[in-house]
Amino acid sequence: MGTISQLSEKTKLSAHRIGSEEEALEIARDLAGEFAKRSNERDTDRILPFDELDTLAQSGLLAITVPSDYDGIDVSNAVLAEITAILSEADSSIGQIPQNHFYILEALRTDGTEEQKKFFFGRALAGDRFGNALSEKDTKTIGDYATRLTPDGLGYRLNGRKFYSTGVLFAEWIVVFALDQDEKLTMSFVPRGADGLQIIDDWDGFGQRTTGSGTTVLQNVYVTADAVVRHHRGFERPTTIGSVGQIIHAGIDLGIARAAFVETLDFVRNRARPWMDSGVERAADDPLTIARVGQLAIRLEAATAIVERAGKKVDIAQINGTEESVIEATLAVAAAKVLTTEIALEATNSLFELAGTSSTRIGLNLDRHWRNARTHTLHDPVRWKYHVVGNYHLNGVAPPKNGAL
Repeated sequence: MGTISQLSEKTKLSAHRIGSEEEALEIARDLAGEFAKRSNERDTDRILPFDELDTLAQSGLLAITVPSDYDGIDVSNAVLAEITAILSEADSSIGQIPQNHFYILEALRTDGTEEQKKFFFGRALAGDRFGNALSEKDTKTIGDYATRLTPDGLGYRLNGRKFYSTGVLFAEWIVVFALDQDEKLTMSFVPRGADGLQIIDDWDGFGQRTTGSGTTVLQNVYVTADAVVRHHRGFERPTTIGSVGQIIHAGIDLGIARAAFVETLDFVRNRARPWMDSGVERAADDPLTIARVGQLAIRLEAATAIVERAGKKVDIAQINGTEESVIEATLAVAAAKVLTTEIALEATNSLFELAGTSSTRIGLNLDRHWRNARTHTLHDPVRWKYHVVGNYHLNGVAPPKNGAL
């Protein structure tokens, strides 16, 4: 029934090849400026960003983590997180959509065969997008899977139903996570349009409304043997799969916090009225407001700094994948995820606290920042990250190996 190469039908032009981290950051800033123009409208009317994702793919940004051995520039994880934050400040749905794409590329780097790496890294460089069919709604925990990969001749069949399939609406490849006959977790690359594959646009969350995180149905979908990655191996030894995925999530929350902070400054300067007992003419001169803005700015700076530090720890762990270096990366990224979650929720809530009642008007849609922060930060609860970090320092218990750490 063919190979992964034969199953890929490529018609679009190859994406731009980015040559450096500096160029990647510059491209991200330019795209963010464009994406921000209609971000409010897309959220209000739930306009899915198909054109924007095409532009993002053709810019080359979706290939920046491809290893240098496969013709990529393999950007540092601090830069990856910052690019995510830049895009997320403009539109957090667009910032989130590639998160699984980059997670998949890291899992491929860690556990793919040489043939798989050459082919799929090549597809990423050409501009292909990888969507995620991971989470399931009706299992006991988010770490359990009912979707199955069963042998069929020289290949396999996939059967199951996925919820929260972020990015699949925009992807050339649907990457399906399923258990094999030995109850081991696998990752299968299924080309869009495969027989038996159904993608349903039914995501109705009140935040991150345009991520396309709907349902994926798999009915006897055939997958070639060389398109299956033994994903479980990445959690049977120290790896950075979880850390890379999590630092991107931190970048998304950091971007949301920045967007809310900018909105706060604009509203307080230009629209808000001072409190009657403040004794000032402008809301921006209210000493309590000034102090609160300063507090937010400092916490944003701290969150930015810890994301950058965590990124450097992940870089080290990718090069020197010892148990010690991977644990250091895991703990640093957990700390970054905690602080970015907290500043995202704080900044989006403080926007209304400082801007006042007039900022709640529906037509302004400023609540989209809080809705996005509240929705995205539910991905993996930070209370468990506090527990993981505390348990390591107090009791010497190593963090568990999974995609959420």
